[in-house]
Amino acid sequence: MGGALVKGCVAAKIRPLFVVEPHPSPPIRALARARKIRLHKTVDEIGNRRIRACAIALKPQVLKTEAPNLKPVARSGALMLSIAAGTRIATLAKAWGRGARIVRAMPNTPGAVGKGISAIFAPRNIGPADRRLAVMLLSALGQTIWVREESLLDPVTAVSGSGPAYVFLMVEALAAAAEQQGLPRADAMSLARATVIGSGALLDADPRDAAELRKAVTSPHGTTEAALDILMSPRGLPELIARAVSAATKRAKELGA
Repeated sequence: MGGALVKGCVAAKIRPLFVVEPHPSPPIRALARARKIRLHKTVDEIGNRRIRACAIALKPQVLKTEAPNLKPVARSGALMLSIAAGTRIATLAKAWGRGARIVRAMPNTPGAVGKGISAIFAPRNIGPADRRLAVMLLSALGQTIWVREESLLDPVTAVSGSGPAYVFLMVEALAAAAEQQGLPRADAMSLARATVIGSGALLDADPRDAAELRKAVTSPHGTTEAALDILMSPRGLPELIARAVSAATKRAKELGA
């Protein structure tokens, strides 16, 4: 997710960008060679430069141990933007100080191609200028929305943060089912990928509700209805998705414990 945020900020021409990554991926190294970012192995290498905002793209388990290393940045007055699942602002404030300006957000991986969505929460001590700064940074990934309570970032994580994995699994399952019906593997995957990509594009372009679009595809007593009778059965897809989102929300809460 950090890589997606870097790519989005580069595309949005947000400069200068200092990236701290001890083990940078090839794309990040390429951006550094092209002088689009300044790459460092440690926070200390940045020195005393004034930083307007610091986006922290660390896994919750890593952030717990690395947060104290970012205290000098927080104390310098930088807006601290955390995208770690589950890690509460109160926990971060213990590491960075009560006066730290902390905003939490949950973006998702489609942000790597500018098609993401980020939910943002800011406590009362965050003023309008910092809110605009957070939106500017996260808009590099796609859409942004604000949530009124920090606890709502847990179901956001379960729905949009983890959601791309659910969609990719659907493509896998759809392709596997196509193979079972006799289609060659390559054709099955091409059909599954194009169907999900095209459906997403239609959903983006058509203002109608998703349920209306579903009904528009479904002819009475036709093939789609036969399939939906299975998918929408009492223990079908809606219940499975509800259980999956519930499990992911629970895990997000546990990460913040």
